[in-house]
Amino acid sequence: MTDMTVYAQRRARLASLMGRGVAVIPTAPERVRNRDAHYPYRYDSYFYYLTGFDEPEAVLVLIAGESPHSILLCRDKDPEREAWDGYRHGPAAARERFGVDEAYSVRELDTLGPKWLADQPALFFAVCADPAWDARVLGWLNGVRGQSRAGVAAPSEIRDVREALDEMRLVKGAEELAIMRRAADISGGAHIRAMQAVRPGRWEHEIEAELLHEFRRHGAQAPAYTPIVAGGAHACVLHYVANNGLLKGGDCLLIDAGCELDGYASDITRTLPVGGRFNAAQRDVYEMVLAAQAAAMGEIRPGQAWDAPHQAAVQVIAQGLIDLGLLRGTRDGIIESGDYKRFYMHRTGHWLGLDVHDVGEYKVGGQWRDLVPGMVLTVEPGCYIAPAADVPEAFWNIGIRIEDDVVVTPAAHEVLTHHAPKRVSDIEALMRDG
Repeated sequence: MTDMTVYAQRRARLASLMGRGVAVIPTAPERVRNRDAHYPYRYDSYFYYLTGFDEPEAVLVLIAGESPHSILLCRDKDPEREAWDGYRHGPAAARERFGVDEAYSVRELDTLGPKWLADQPALFFAVCADPAWDARVLGWLNGVRGQSRAGVAAPSEIRDVREALDEMRLVKGAEELAIMRRAADISGGAHIRAMQAVRPGRWEHEIEAELLHEFRRHGAQAPAYTPIVAGGAHACVLHYVANNGLLKGGDCLLIDAGCELDGYASDITRTLPVGGRFNAAQRDVYEMVLAAQAAAMGEIRPGQAWDAPHQAAVQVIAQGLIDLGLLRGTRDGIIESGDYKRFYMHRTGHWLGLDVHDVGEYKVGGQWRDLVPGMVLTVEPGCYIAPAADVPEAFWNIGIRIEDDVVVTPAAHEVLTHHAPKRVSDIEALMRDG
């Protein structure tokens, strides 16, 4: 995203929601991986949402009131460090490039912070997100309180700035959706590449490498999360990420992987037969999960409750488990008892955006919130069958999940990840031709 007016509009909206007061929003710190090597840097999503600034050691201060204005604190220009680590904007260039009202060296933060808090009614801050920042900001407050005999008042209220920002981030703008469509296209292509590369005798990490290659080849900066490449029994471990198993004919392979592009996540899961064709039991479970996803998709439209897609998927899976002989009883009975959770133990989706499990409450006032245009969610029913005495052996170690990214539209919804094949015939044809 290069249009800085979008970030300025977001800051103006946040200032309006604040009313009067000061918001302090730091970016994420750099993290040491081992000794003097760092993890690849990833900015804080809240900070980036309001600034578009991707350097570490930066803080946004937003002063709301009759004349709202924004202040960016960042690293100084330093030719010596830039020779080692790359370009730094510095305060002067940052002010011009990112459209903030003022910019200062981040080294001045502890001097300027108390001044900005003086005589303000409220402080907006991500309370308890980081103990070090909690202590730092409380130190500023105490410094302001120490000036009370001089007639200086400290903020009497501390409010969590994430409450307003979560609601803002929940509904995506056109510029965000454009990035997410592109991220979905890249990830869909990566899944196609992975399907074409799968065969017995290859290793899970080889397939992971195919995914990562396709992400970077098309400009994505990173995977949005650690990919899951889970063959056979590994697919029944929901958060399996070792990706070090040998792929065997007769097994299924579950791939849960998506790229991050310009800060925004994609999230796709596909399940395929390692040998190129599903056997009868695998096909039956797969078709059940695919039908559950279709039922969930059918409930995604404006005004529908967030929980409706999940409940639709549960109805299909509960009946399917009975039809397959994996559970006994009535559909309503096993839903009421929760017995279906033995094989389907997670929810059907989550919000998606700058974070792969994006921000935003799922309930408002104790009730599931209604879907509105611009919300982006995943739809990912699954079924995971571990070996057990009461489970026919043909179903052992079958783990199936099918996941797509969906945006709510004024008419109903749009599937962002439609390029990744998911019909049995399409997957088998692609693997055969690949």
